[in-house]
Amino acid sequence: MSDWTPKLNPAVDLRRLPLNAEEGFVLSRLDGYTREKDLPALTGFPPDKLRDILTRLVSQGALLPGTEAASPANTVRPPEVQAPSNASAAATTKPHASASTAHAGAHPAPSLDASDTEPLPEAEAQDGADDEAGPVDDVPEVLQGDYRKLFETRLHALPEDQRVALAHGAEDPELSALCFDPVPAVIKAVLENSRVGLAHARLIARHHRNPVGLEALVARAAFAADTGVRRFLVRNPQLPAALFRRLWAMRRLMEHHKLTVDRDVPEQTRRTARELLRQRFSTGPSEEKAELILNTEGRALGALVGMPVDGKTTSLLCGRTYRSPMLVQNIARWSAAPPALIAHLLKQELVRRQPQLRMMLARHPNAPADAKRT
Repeated sequence: MSDWTPKLNPAVDLRRLPLNAEEGFVLSRLDGYTREKDLPALTGFPPDKLRDILTRLVSQGALLPGTEAASPANTVRPPEVQAPSNASAAATTKPHASASTAHAGAHPAPSLDASDTEPLPEAEAQDGADDEAGPVDDVPEVLQGDYRKLFETRLHALPEDQRVALAHGAEDPELSALCFDPVPAVIKAVLENSRVGLAHARLIARHHRNPVGLEALVARAAFAADTGVRRFLVRNPQLPAALFRRLWAMRRLMEHHKLTVDRDVPEQTRRTARELLRQRFSTGPSEEKAELILNTEGRALGALVGMPVDGKTTSLLCGRTYRSPMLVQNIARWSAAPPALIAHLLKQELVRRQPQLRMMLARHPNAPADAKRT
C-alpha cells in the first residue's frame, strides 16, 4: 500500500452520503495523519479490501484525493478480522506542527546550545513542543448525538443489570451508546467487551462523569497511553486529582505548562497541573527547564515564582543569543533569575540597543554591581 494519507473532505457533509457500514467504520478510524499502509492494523481489513473502500470514499467525495490516491484493487478478499459495524466518521482536527502520538517520555530531551535562531512563539511551542499536541481521532459531534440519543431513548430505561449484560456482548451502535452510561458497572462491562476500541475509550473519557468509571478506563494501559483518551480525561471535570497525578507526574515540563494555560481544562485540574509543574521544575532535567523558558518566551516563569535553576540550566540559557524582547522582559521580572544569566543578557545586542531592557535588567537584584551604577 502507498504512503498516501487519507483525509476527510471538509466541504462534504458525511451525513448526506450513502455510506455502508464498512465505509463508515473506516472513516471513523481516520485522523488525517495515518498513512494508507498503516490502516490495515488499525481497521482489521486486509490491504486489498481497505484499498477498495478508500477508493469508493474518494469517488463519493468523502475523502480528499491525494498525490498518491488509492487505486482499486484487482481482487477483493473477505476481511480477516471482522470489524464492528459503525457508521461513525472521525472529525477533522486542526493541523499541528508535530503529528507524533508517541509518549514524550520515549524521546530524549532536546539539546540546547548557542544559536542565533529565535525561540518559538508560545502558540507554536504549544502545538509542537511535545507529543500530547498530536491529533485526536474523535467521533463527529453529530454521531455522538446519535449515540447519546440511542442511549437515552432505548437503553437508559433498561435495568442496570440488563445494561451490564448487554454491554459485555454489544456491537456498535449500541456499544458506543453505552459509553454514555453514567453507571461505572456498565462502563466496566463495556471495557471488557472484546469489540471495544480507542473510539469507545475516547467517548468514555469525554462523557463519563463518575471517577470510578474513569479509574476503570485508565486501568487499561493501551487506553491510558492514548493521546485522545488523555486529552479528553484532562478536560473531564470529574477526573480525580490523584488519577491526574498518576497519569501526568512524569510528563515533560512543556506538557504541564500547556495544561496550566488551557482554558478547556477545569480549574481544579489546572491547579493540580500548576502544582505538578513546580514540583517537576525543581527536579526535572535541565534541558527541559531551558526548553520551557525559551519556548514560552518566559511566560511560564509566572507560575515559577521563587523557583531557582541549577547550574546546567543556567549554562544552557547563557549559551543563547537573545533576539526576543518579550523573553528578556520576562526573565528580568523573574526574581530567581541567576546572576550569570542577567550578566549574559546585558551583553546582548538587543539589550544594548534598547535602553528600557537594560534598565529592567539593571534593576534586578542579581544584576552585576557595575550595571546598577550605569
